[in-house]
Amino acid sequence: MADSTQTAAVAPRPGKRQRLVAAAVQLLHQQGVQRTTLADIAQAAEVPPGNVYYYFKTKDEVVTAAIDAHLQQIRGALADIDARFDSPRSRLKALVDLFTADSETVTQYGCPIGTLCSELDKRPAHEAFPVADLLHLPIAWAETQFRVLGRADAHDLALQLMAAYEGSALLSNTLRDPTILTTAARRLTHWLTTL
Repeated sequence: MADSTQTAAVAPRPGKRQRLVAAAVQLLHQQGVQRTTLADIAQAAEVPPGNVYYYFKTKDEVVTAAIDAHLQQIRGALADIDARFDSPRSRLKALVDLFTADSETVTQYGCPIGTLCSELDKRPAHEAFPVADLLHLPIAWAETQFRVLGRADAHDLALQLMAAYEGSALLSNTLRDPTILTTAARRLTHWLTTL
């Protein structure tokens, strides 16, 4: 009989659809929408290529699923911040920390949200993708925090916060310098402290 203290519980492997979406999120960020094929996604997800079509009929459906996965991740991260921090100022600072948590990846590939929005906006049928929601969601959340701080210019401040992050992420990626992002984060944190 095996000793129960020696056997560790193994989490079940995610289903094929979940693996395909996770692979799509990663590859769309690393390679871009244009260069990523359904075969690439199937290979990264360890799913036979023919099985992709059981879950997604087109590449656009996979892209939409990846956007939905990003939205779920953003909602979860913001809910976590809301649960862990009591004041709107500390929540906003936690958002800045979240922005820069993976500065090396952002330096290498760009902001996963910003690059996806930018790339899909260049496509003729970009209206079919809810990419604007990827930015509306954190902006609306930040606006709420600024309003609770009593700021009449809450919307403008939320836009300024997002623009500062996206701009520094773009510069960090283009110049391959993670310190641009981390320095911007320190400045944003100081700005939030003094508001």
